[in-house]
Amino acid sequence: MLEKLKLGKLSLINRTNTAGLSGRHLRLAITITAVTGFSLFGYDQGLMSGLITGDQFNDEFPATKELSDNDRHATVVQGAVTSCYEIGCFFGSLFVMFRGEHIGRKPLVILGSIATIVGTVISTSAFGPHWGLGQFVVGRVITGIGTGLNTSTIPVWQSEMSKPENRGLLVNLEGSVIALGTMIAYWIDFGLSYVNTSVQWRFPVAMQIVFALLLLAGILQLPDSPRWLMSQGRRNEALYVLAKLDDLEVTDDAIVAEATMIQDAVNRFRHEKRSIKDLFTGGKSQNLQRALVASSTQFFQQFTGCNAAIYYSTVLFKKTIGLEPRLALILGGVFATIYALFTIPSFFLIERMGRRNLFLIGASGQAISFTITFACLIKDTTQNAKGAAVGLFLFICFFGMSILSLPWIYPPEIASMRVRSATNALATCTNWLCNFAVVMFTPIFINQTGYGCYLFFAVINYLYIPVIFFFYPETAGRSLEEIDIIYAKSYADGTQAWRVAANLPKLSYSEVEDQGNALGLFDDDLEKEEIEMDEDADRENDTGANNYTLFQKKNEQDNNQLSGDGSSSSQKTEN
Repeated sequence: MLEKLKLGKLSLINRTNTAGLSGRHLRLAITITAVTGFSLFGYDQGLMSGLITGDQFNDEFPATKELSDNDRHATVVQGAVTSCYEIGCFFGSLFVMFRGEHIGRKPLVILGSIATIVGTVISTSAFGPHWGLGQFVVGRVITGIGTGLNTSTIPVWQSEMSKPENRGLLVNLEGSVIALGTMIAYWIDFGLSYVNTSVQWRFPVAMQIVFALLLLAGILQLPDSPRWLMSQGRRNEALYVLAKLDDLEVTDDAIVAEATMIQDAVNRFRHEKRSIKDLFTGGKSQNLQRALVASSTQFFQQFTGCNAAIYYSTVLFKKTIGLEPRLALILGGVFATIYALFTIPSFFLIERMGRRNLFLIGASGQAISFTITFACLIKDTTQNAKGAAVGLFLFICFFGMSILSLPWIYPPEIASMRVRSATNALATCTNWLCNFAVVMFTPIFINQTGYGCYLFFAVINYLYIPVIFFFYPETAGRSLEEIDIIYAKSYADGTQAWRVAANLPKLSYSEVEDQGNALGLFDDDLEKEEIEMDEDADRENDTGANNYTLFQKKNEQDNNQLSGDGSSSSQKTEN
């Protein structure tokens, strides 16, 4: 018996590895790992900006070399080579949307890290003008698949293990280091532009492996999300992780209360088979509306012009402003540095100002910035070109402090637990499809229209403002389960979710349960079980051990009911 217990304990620790850490140290390790994953994402975003027009890259792959200022063929090839990465990212995100809830957060990040390493090796070892370019593209697509897996999974993983009061700050850190990774890529590209061998482009591409190995080493030592563990019926492991995150015992009242709230959310759907169709349901869950809101954040992030500026900043400075190639590359590095620096204000604003207000400020500032840029480029003069550059720099300041990180924070916050992974993956798929379109067609757009490109992005930013105002509820400082209450009340009262969020005070765990019962979110059988448990608790001493026993009792009741349902189903099948 003792041997069995030891084996069970060992198995528990292996499944929910915490590397011997707990409390603040464990949360810090989770944050560092998440940040590493998004640093890799940011590095990939900035990587091709300096490479695509580099001498050695163009010599290795002549199809990417522009023979004249209006070489349409080379422009299309440049767009395709740069944007093929986004196609891989899309398919990685699509995989998470369909299989993410079944596989779990941790295995997906491991798989994403390995895919990134494999893709990087393939791209770095590409030689020759014909097959070599194809090999480079294949490697970029595989690397993109890894990034798609990671970017769809890491925000959900971290959100589900963060406290409501600092969840936005921590996930914001993920988004902010995208800019740091981009800055590193820009300056590496610039530094190696003086090298007259293929190292000029091979070294920056190979650097992706460093980020991927660090991410892999981190995720292997950390647990899966307790909310995902609970949804899979692995309740003891979920309790173990929750306790480790707060550096408390599994019998502590606070841990049992949080576990009970999560279990209640799981039990709402315990008789139903998970399906991608759950994304498209309305009613009290409002999953469809929430999925559309989540996806809109990523759609507008791309079509407000961010990656037109980030991926092609050196091209923009060279073609639309008329700078020399070397000076354009230096200014691209300065652009990326300012981009990284302006992520710092978001750390102070994300919780204090809230998601909704920061969205509104970001969209308004970006709209004004691109208005300045296109207005200055209407008449082609040296002085106007400087004004256009100011508009681009102003844009990246507003973007860095707001809409860079918000679309990575918001989708996992507003999604219900049942479809959180699928909702976030759908939003990320939207990001990559739109990213592909923007990155593929921006060089062509600039060649054909000049200032019209910036006018287009300015208009999209202005259109985004009413979407934010009428459809985005505030999520700052709320537990993930509170968001379910907001959308259920919105449906029950026939009002908009943002109004409910504005008028509803912050709720405790017990208030979430009460509101959920009042709105009919929980099963009637579950409510009866909870009443019985409350009566038992009143008769017994109110200690953590008793609460833990009651939680276990409830789990046994759930399991018995599920077993009964399974037996009934089997009998019906046999009959």
